[in-house]
Amino acid sequence: MLGFERREGSTVLVERRYALPLQALELMELEAGGAALMLLNPTGGVVGGDRLETRVRLGADARVCLTTPSATRVYRSAGEPAVQRFAAAVGPGGCLEYVPDHLIPSPGARLRQTTEIALAAGASAIVWDSWSAGRPARDEAWAFAELDLQLSIRDGRGPVFHERARLEGDVFWSRLGGAEGMGYAGVFLAVAEGRADWEAVARGLQADIGTGPPGARVGVTALARGGVLARVLASSAPALIGAGDALWAASRRRLFGLPPLGLRKL
Repeated sequence: MLGFERREGSTVLVERRYALPLQALELMELEAGGAALMLLNPTGGVVGGDRLETRVRLGADARVCLTTPSATRVYRSAGEPAVQRFAAAVGPGGCLEYVPDHLIPSPGARLRQTTEIALAAGASAIVWDSWSAGRPARDEAWAFAELDLQLSIRDGRGPVFHERARLEGDVFWSRLGGAEGMGYAGVFLAVAEGRADWEAVARGLQADIGTGPPGARVGVTALARGGVLARVLASSAPALIGAGDALWAASRRRLFGLPPLGLRKL
């Protein structure tokens, strides 16, 4: 459980409770009164039967970036799936940037992941949810057993975005060409309760990044209300990370007038 509040112009950590295999590292101060914190799994990965839950609360006007030091490995399971749940409540005027590194499912891996974000009046969020089809360089693409990913964002008026992808790794997927031969995929969202100019924001983001960095394809569109959505396909992990970073930087500048956030990772 993590809790943040805005005090005297800065975002401070007011609650931090965790139990291994999850760990919350020390808070880092950022510009504009924001803060960043890394979420770490020091065991090296997620295994079948794990039940990992992260709950986050942002008070009014708090600004927080949550990320991970590296990609998350999901290991083979002959029985129960691993379960990961992230739930955040963002208070009035608050801003959450949730940008973990991508998932890497091993052959036979089973994972069910849920990400849920609730926005109060005037709150905003940037979310990056990405994964690989395995380790394509080792001919392990689409060899996982189950990958069940849910992502939901809502505000006081109701759902802003909801998506669920349930995949069972098999050569069937590559025959369909569902990922256009790409081994990496990502979903990027920028949402802000009460803002209305999302068609213009979507056009601006697409112009900022074009079709994406080399090795990646990016498409941006406005949601029915409340935000923009970008989908990314990439041929490599560096291309995926580059596309996500480009979308993140452009969104920070266009929505908040802030420069790119370069966090040093392990």
